[in-house]
Amino acid sequence: MIKGFGGVFWRTKDLEGTKKWYSDVLKLEIGDWNGTMFSPQSGSETVFSFFAENDAYFPSDQQVMLNFQVDNMDETLGHLERLGVPLAKNKESGEFGTFVWIKDPDGRLIELWEK
Repeated sequence: MIKGFGGVFWRTKDLEGTKKWYSDVLKLEIGDWNGTMFSPQSGSETVFSFFAENDAYFPSDQQVMLNFQVDNMDETLGHLERLGVPLAKNKESGEFGTFVWIKDPDGRLIELWEK
C-alpha cells in the first residue's frame, strides 16, 4: 500500500534562519515554497523505525529525529568544520555504518549517516 515517504514537515521558530541553515550546512536547495524534493538515488534507503518512549538513543523531549544519508562522511565533516558547526555526537562507526549528530537552529538533533 505504501510506496514511500511523501514528506517530512515540522514547525520552526525562525523560518528564514532555519531555511538558510539547512541550505548552508546540509547543502539542501530550499525552494520559495520552503522545501526541497529528494529523488531516490541508487543505494539510498529510507528507514522508518519506532523507539520506545524511554529509549536513550536520542533525547526523549524530541519526538522525531531526522537522519540524512551522506556520500562521504570525511568530506561532510570537513564542510561542517569549515562552517563552524559543532558535532553534538562524535563520529561513530559500527555494523550499520558511520554516524555523527549535529543540531539545527531549533536545537533538533540531526543524524548524518554514511552506509
